[in-house]
Order: sequence, then C-alpha cells, then structure tokens
Amino acid sequence: MSVLAEFSMTPLDKGESVSPYVARSIDIIQQSGLPYKMGPMGTCIEGDWDAVFGVIKQCYEKMNSDCKRITISIKVDARDGAENRLTDKIKSVEEKLGRAVNS
Repeated sequence: MSVLAEFSMTPLDKGESVSPYVARSIDIIQQSGLPYKMGPMGTCIEGDWDAVFGVIKQCYEKMNSDCKRITISIKVDARDGAENRLTDKIKSVEEKLGRAVNS
C-alpha cells in the first residue's frame, strides 16, 4: 500500500519563528531517501505506510527532545498499486487543464 502523507509539525513553546525546528524535520526526511515535497504549510512524503510513519515518528521524537508542546496535523491518501503519486497527481491535473500549474 503506497501512501502520500502531508504533515505539519510545529512546536508551540518556541515563539513565532519555528523554521529551525522545521529544518530539523526536513533533514530527517531527506536522510530517509523517501520522495517528498516541502510546501509553505506542510510537507508531503510518499512511500509505504511503515516507512512514511517511521519518518514522521522520527521528526516527532527529535522535536519532542526539546519542545514541551507540539501540534501535529497529518493527512493521508492510501492507494494500492500506485507509485510516483507525488508528481503524477499534479501531472494528471495539468493534462486536463492543458497547461502547467504552480506546484
């Protein structure tokens, strides 16, 4: 089962700018080797269920090491037999529009 998981994880006790904490999560995601796309409000990761949620767990554990309160939002699209959905879902919409979209 392939999943796309879009998640956002934010410490609530570190003030307005939390980019150093986001950067630590992105480092974990990059080291995982899973395909991902970072957005301004969250990051989407593609892979099998255990691998994707293992990465999210690692991000949580790193943030939890020095943050007392964390908010996490996760949205999952699970689909059997589908791959490359991180890019193919966008390509499908572009084909129907007949033009590229901002992604």
